[in-house]
Amino acid sequence: MDLSGKVIQILPLQTGEGRNGVWKKQDYIIETQGQYPKKVCFSVWGDKISQFNIQENEFITIGMDIESREYNSRWYTEIKAWKVDRPGTAGMAAPSVQNTDNSNDIAASDPFETTPTVEDPFASGNDSSNADDDLPF
Repeated sequence: MDLSGKVIQILPLQTGEGRNGVWKKQDYIIETQGQYPKKVCFSVWGDKISQFNIQENEFITIGMDIESREYNSRWYTEIKAWKVDRPGTAGMAAPSVQNTDNSNDIAASDPFETTPTVEDPFASGNDSSNADDDLPF
């Protein structure tokens, strides 16, 4: 699964020690583009923090996995990035949202967009000159 947007915040680096040794994790906040932008927190673990070198105000596309786990009868969900692509970089994928100025494309792809349409449910090729005969009962 991929997610594209602008990095708006880099949270403090977290480190600790677990049963497998020392770990480190960096959280980032990305804001998607479009008519209804969303803010999403994702994590990068271990050596990929320095490998990805994510900077604030940069537009990126992340490959991510979403995982939930239970602890003390509560569920926790985490988004882990395993790939970072930057637009304009050779060999990298372009962002999924490229042009937000075209309102027709946004409306067509937005499942929450409501466009009022008026259709006659009884106009299925019947002669409309005799409207009394078109009653459904």
